[in-house]
Amino acid sequence: MKLLRVIRSVHPRGGGPVEALKQVSAVLTQRGHQVEVASLDAPGAPGTNDFPLPLHALGTGRDGYGYAPGFAPWLRAHAGSFDAVIVHGVWQYHSFAAWRALHAARTPYFVYPHGMLDPWFKRTYPLKHWKKWLYWPWAEYRVLRDARAVLFTCAAERDLARESFWLYRCRERVVSYGTAAPAGDGAGQRAEFEAKFPATRDRRVLLFLGRVHVKKGVDLLLRAFAQLTDISQEPWHLVIAGPAEAALLTQLQALAEQLHLTQRVTWTGLLQGDLKWGALRVAEAFVLPSHQENFGVAVAEALACGVPVLISDQVNIWHEIEQDRAGLVAPDTQAGVSELLHRWQKLSANERGELRTRAAECFARRYEIHRVTDDLLQTLRESGVNA
Repeated sequence: MKLLRVIRSVHPRGGGPVEALKQVSAVLTQRGHQVEVASLDAPGAPGTNDFPLPLHALGTGRDGYGYAPGFAPWLRAHAGSFDAVIVHGVWQYHSFAAWRALHAARTPYFVYPHGMLDPWFKRTYPLKHWKKWLYWPWAEYRVLRDARAVLFTCAAERDLARESFWLYRCRERVVSYGTAAPAGDGAGQRAEFEAKFPATRDRRVLLFLGRVHVKKGVDLLLRAFAQLTDISQEPWHLVIAGPAEAALLTQLQALAEQLHLTQRVTWTGLLQGDLKWGALRVAEAFVLPSHQENFGVAVAEALACGVPVLISDQVNIWHEIEQDRAGLVAPDTQAGVSELLHRWQKLSANERGELRTRAAECFARRYEIHRVTDDLLQTLRESGVNA
């Protein structure tokens, strides 16, 4: 089978969608399938030169919507050489261009919304939602309506998508999502991370790993961390790992200073490869207090390392985490995040060990990359794609 995957950008700052695309495509390639990627990146843009798959960078370097006049014609001209096209994300030109090129073509296309239809955005950014509503009937509604299937990474994402726009019609499918288990020497990865960030050595590390954005609740995490009982008497340390816009990073670092946490918080920026896995090896628990989270590939990465996850009930896979007892769940409020950290603090060493075992089991059962790939292939076959 030959697949084309279409995405706004392959830059690593895109987070989970980019990482999962690479991971699943690697397994597909190992199994003898062919995978290529088309993006709105400009040729030579960051992330394109070392991208591990055949990449067609067809953009112009424009930020935001990313309109590129040659993108839809390229898709139209080349669609016939692929068995299916998979579109990652909506609301930017790559998804509308896919519809323009493919809605009447013989090659079917599929769409992963990646949480971009969540009603949280409607509530939080009403002006942006109004603009999207003006755009919706003649663009994104058609993108979803004419797709062979719209692929949701969990049932909660599917159910929430139905609440954003009253004009909503598509063929819904829930397909599993996840990542690969870590490769390499775990002890070496841990040592490399601690060598680069020595403040974490011999500490009880809580880890936030992901794009630092207002929806992620990092401000709540900082305040909750400052309230940990006897924080001055225990070697607690908080690692905030991920890219951030300069203005937000400045605000959060100022908050940490106000809370007298400067010496107890490490800001690493974007981590990749062994450094990323090293952060997870060091962590006692992974914390994600998001106000909205479609799936959270970093959650799956933590589970893959046997690291229990402390998440809000706005992370869409919280039901599964709670069912498998692979972590702790609480509301995305200041009280809720404080509750998460205090509950973790009160656990015995044996209880934390049991959670680590169940975290690894949860990953193997639900989010391991070969299981994810099997589910995607089955969905494509059931949707009429020859595989």
